[in-house]
Amino acid sequence: MSRVAKRFYRVDSLYSLENLDRGESAQDENRWVFEVSHEAANKVGGIYQVIRSKCSASVEELGDQYVLLGPYKEASVRMEVELGEFPADSPLTAAINSVRSLGWRIHTGRWLVDGSPQIILFDIGTAADKLYSYKQEFYESTKIGIPNQDIECNDAVLFGFMVAKFIEEFRSEVVNFHDSKPRICAHFHEWLAGVGLVMLRIKNVDVATIFTTHATLLGRFLCAGAVDFYNNLDKLHGTSASDERFNIDEEAGKRGIYHRYCMERCAVHLSNTFTTVSEITGVEAEHLLKRKPDIITPNGLNVKKFAALHEFQNMHAISKEKINDFIRGHFYGHMDFDLDKTLYFFIAGRYEFGNKGADLFIEALARLNHYMKASGTDKTVIAFMIFPAKTNNFNIESLRGQAVTKSLRDAIHDIQSKIGKRMYDICLTGRLPEPDELLLKEETVRLKRCIYAAQRKNLPPITTHNVENDTVDPVLSALRRCRMFNDTHDRVKVIFHPEFLSVTNPLFGMDYEEFVRGCHLGVFPSYYEPWGYTPAECTVMGIPSVTTNLSGFGCFMSEHIADPMSYGIYIIDRRYISLEESVRQLAQNLFEFVQLNRRQRIIQRNRTERLSELLDWKILGTYYRQARQHALRTVYPELALEEEAAGAGRLNYPRPLSEPPSPTSSRATTPAPSEHGSDEDSVDSEAELEELGVTSGNGSTAGSR
Repeated sequence: MSRVAKRFYRVDSLYSLENLDRGESAQDENRWVFEVSHEAANKVGGIYQVIRSKCSASVEELGDQYVLLGPYKEASVRMEVELGEFPADSPLTAAINSVRSLGWRIHTGRWLVDGSPQIILFDIGTAADKLYSYKQEFYESTKIGIPNQDIECNDAVLFGFMVAKFIEEFRSEVVNFHDSKPRICAHFHEWLAGVGLVMLRIKNVDVATIFTTHATLLGRFLCAGAVDFYNNLDKLHGTSASDERFNIDEEAGKRGIYHRYCMERCAVHLSNTFTTVSEITGVEAEHLLKRKPDIITPNGLNVKKFAALHEFQNMHAISKEKINDFIRGHFYGHMDFDLDKTLYFFIAGRYEFGNKGADLFIEALARLNHYMKASGTDKTVIAFMIFPAKTNNFNIESLRGQAVTKSLRDAIHDIQSKIGKRMYDICLTGRLPEPDELLLKEETVRLKRCIYAAQRKNLPPITTHNVENDTVDPVLSALRRCRMFNDTHDRVKVIFHPEFLSVTNPLFGMDYEEFVRGCHLGVFPSYYEPWGYTPAECTVMGIPSVTTNLSGFGCFMSEHIADPMSYGIYIIDRRYISLEESVRQLAQNLFEFVQLNRRQRIIQRNRTERLSELLDWKILGTYYRQARQHALRTVYPELALEEEAAGAGRLNYPRPLSEPPSPTSSRATTPAPSEHGSDEDSVDSEAELEELGVTSGNGSTAGSR
């Protein structure tokens, strides 16, 4: 590794690129991987992002030996899939033709994402006539009954049986196309795809199976129901000596998901290899699903590095200016704060008020508002809350604000061009223009009209839409309780945007990624977050973020980084301290961030962006390779498999030199701070140290951020 690379991270065991041969070795060894999910080319939730972003690394490793299987959703396919038949001499085509003879409609093509993987989509409606016979067969095999009114489960049964039949046919066809014995691995994501795994095992089809749970069904329901989940994990098995016991079956039954829970648990126990996305979810699965995961497979991202290291900083400035334009419209008539001294915080995701930590965020914002007013700071914080909720279209005040500011901006641009032309003509005569020659009377009147139109007595709205049942909406209720109404004297302003962002949005006109780049801090104090893509996306884009020790992302960063806060990863304790203490900790972290000057924030963004290497699928994909080898070794013990991969190893990010050291005993699971002054640890320039007021000498550093 080059000396320059060592400045950014130290790797104890770096991943190898020898497996990334676009499927040459897989083809020679007759290895196939089928990845099965309801969210293949079908955006529903976070699993879509996992599979979509992983495609590039999967194709780099496996080429066309990697195939995605999913249900056919016409609306999604139009935008995401290039339909087309596979080559006639492929075993895939032979298997597809075999199942098509059953009257099923199967669509094939390539998913239009990085890597362009092959994808097979099953039109489950064409097998609907077999639904009751499939459910009967499933019940006889597993004793799991599925209610007729549960449409989602009915679809899962149809999809599972179709997938199992296709893989069974493929297993019988592939032997005719290659001399060596096929090694097939079928990877199923979540309970919706689990029926296919169950049927493969029941039919004894000779394939290796992997099941990944991204979040347990019951765990999500229990946390959403305000249950003290993590402090009662030891009681979930019902054998605790305490009288206060958690009966898992009873809890699932009370929430109407008992049959779904049974389907999930069945798939977990029948899989050859069981994986979860984080250690915290692994502990949860061990208690709820009664099986400890064999391997942890963290979620990554398809990281694209910029040719110039400063480019992401430029993109931040460009995106921030677009947010500024929105703010000018939303707060017209009350622009009593300086946009150059305004910080943008945001929270986003599925609208699970408690699970996503929106309750903690709003309470901390109220305290931050008090801290900022008490300190007399001239800075302003604008906090965005982006959760999709039912609405009755846009708030008229929000639309009016954008129209008013656009009218003023257009008027000024028009007058500017006219003034420039007049100034040019007058200067050509050899004299300087007089003030009354530049701004004509009618132009002054026009500007005054625009200025008067930009005045209003009512406060800026706290939401951009008319929310249905706004009196009971969790976010709006919490904002009212904390008396956050965008008052003139408030240093923290709030905006609830109950819709995901897109470039067609008439208010912002920017997509989510561009919005994130323009913000200063992402705040995700989740209570239930098996992984946490939102803070991971912030990290890749060089935006600092707040997460918790109950999220997979937060635990992962704690394990690999000596001092996460110095890299812009603020980890709130939501497991070992009270809720009040967690709120206080979050509010204090937000206030400390506000106190950073512009130069310090730039340095922190640089550090945050360095962590993107840690989240690259080229590294984290190794865990998936390890899971496949584990499953293959279980099914084909007679095969002399290559040495099992050791995972991605540890990427140890040392504490930056501009950060004061802390006792190593405070966190035993993280690497000890390295000796400063070595070539491989010089992650901060002298200019950064000088800016932060750090003095160094005798191999040690001290200072404050």
